[in-house]
Amino acid sequence: MKNSGLELRLAAGSAFLFVLILMAGCSKPAGQTEITKWQYGCNGAVSVTYDDGSINQFRKALPIMNRLKMSGTFFINTGSIPGSTYQGKFIGRPVSQIIKEARSIPTGKENFFERASAARYLGYRGTGDYFTRAGAQMDADRPEEAYKIIDELYKKVNSGELQKLSERKRDDERNDVLTWEMIKEYASQGHEFASHMVTHPYVAALDEVNLMYELEKSKEEILNKLGDKYTFSAECPYGSENERAMVYAHKVYPALRNRMPEPFLEELNRSSRKSAVDPGKEYVQWQRGATTKTPLPMMKAWVDTTANQQNIWLVLVIHGIDGIGWEALKSEDVDEYFQYIRSKENELWVATFGDAAKYMRERMNATVKSSENNGTFNVELTHSLDKSMYDLPLTLKTYVKNRWKVVSVKQGDNKKEINTKRDEKGTYVMYQAIPNSSGIEISSF
Repeated sequence: MKNSGLELRLAAGSAFLFVLILMAGCSKPAGQTEITKWQYGCNGAVSVTYDDGSINQFRKALPIMNRLKMSGTFFINTGSIPGSTYQGKFIGRPVSQIIKEARSIPTGKENFFERASAARYLGYRGTGDYFTRAGAQMDADRPEEAYKIIDELYKKVNSGELQKLSERKRDDERNDVLTWEMIKEYASQGHEFASHMVTHPYVAALDEVNLMYELEKSKEEILNKLGDKYTFSAECPYGSENERAMVYAHKVYPALRNRMPEPFLEELNRSSRKSAVDPGKEYVQWQRGATTKTPLPMMKAWVDTTANQQNIWLVLVIHGIDGIGWEALKSEDVDEYFQYIRSKENELWVATFGDAAKYMRERMNATVKSSENNGTFNVELTHSLDKSMYDLPLTLKTYVKNRWKVVSVKQGDNKKEINTKRDEKGTYVMYQAIPNSSGIEISSF
């Protein structure tokens, strides 16, 4: 009986010892460093984006964002801004030749893109609608329907059913037009300006030369007016995800709101895609259009989902504000909504579209090395991307010794004193670090 009791006590003690070993194994070793999934260790990211550059985005929405210290991304049509060098135009044969050929040769695979590209520049009223409808059919992978629409257009042109356009000069003196001077001022306040092409075309319907004109000349205009920093992001109008057009667009712009093709990023940005978030993905791009038809509680639910998950990048798309622009939101609803986003600042990183894209890519292409020397932890942070383009600081989380309460974090000439925190894995410090710069030194203060 005594032996049995002794064995029982030993067994219980061994189990207790085993539990202690397991608990110790769960702790992060001092010095171990990781890059947080989102900036500042947030659970998710929100990017507020605007399309088309309608004036109330700047009169009404931008001041709200400034008040709440939120930065937005504005996708602008450069050709509609007074003083722009590049305007909309058709590059190719004289349109009179194309119109004449359409009398006897039907629209098909061989000539669709040329005819569609020329459609808006035939000199007749209403031709843009045919171009847009044809582009939508191409985007939906229904080319035969697109051919019929273009055939209908040229038939009406040749039969004289459409009214000729009279030349109209643009009024650059209107006070409701966005100007480059205004854009420069708003950019200086921390907002991102990005390309929405020259003329807001349906890229799925353009031939190569006209597609590249829209992509490249919009970028060149922004480069010349604002600088290289603002040539990172773009959005091809109508949210087109046409495979052919995306190949060209990704050659010009590093980040497209239309599509982000990284294997670590799952896109749920169109209604045709599945709506459930895949928790196994490193990142999920969850694009949602905020319009007058979208109930405010639903829009808030998007924010809640993003704040409670670990992998969601919520990209909000806004067009009109207070009666100006497509599906215009009320500014009081925008104010309430932005306040709701800001109320979750501990869970959500509000960032421009470009910064969120850069952070993800830098993190996924970064290497962190840690070592200890005489009680100081040394951390090296590098990434393999273009350093001139990807220069965003990353948030690092380094586990330190449990007795440390305040630490000194030094990188180059930048030195900060930071209070440590604890989680289930141990004591840590969280801080900002610049990749491909000098090493980071962490020591007890």
